[in-house]
Amino acid sequence: MELTVYSAAWCPDCREAKRFLAKHNIAYKEIDIENTPGAVEEVVKHTGKRAIPQFVIDGEWVQPYVPGRGFLYDEMAKRLAIGKL
Repeated sequence: MELTVYSAAWCPDCREAKRFLAKHNIAYKEIDIENTPGAVEEVVKHTGKRAIPQFVIDGEWVQPYVPGRGFLYDEMAKRLAIGKL
């Protein structure tokens, strides 16, 4: 599985997403939208909005949180096959 995380240092939802991935030893490539030219435009192109964090799992864009609700732990655990052999 290839996982890319679009995030920014100031984003609390991004920090939570990365903590979740670290806790489960999920390797990922991080793209900091503040320091990567064109990253914001890439997020908008694929999602239609300026919302982070965004996961790209094997080429599929997935928003791992719901504004006001937070990180989608159960949904992301299933999506990333955490706890399954």
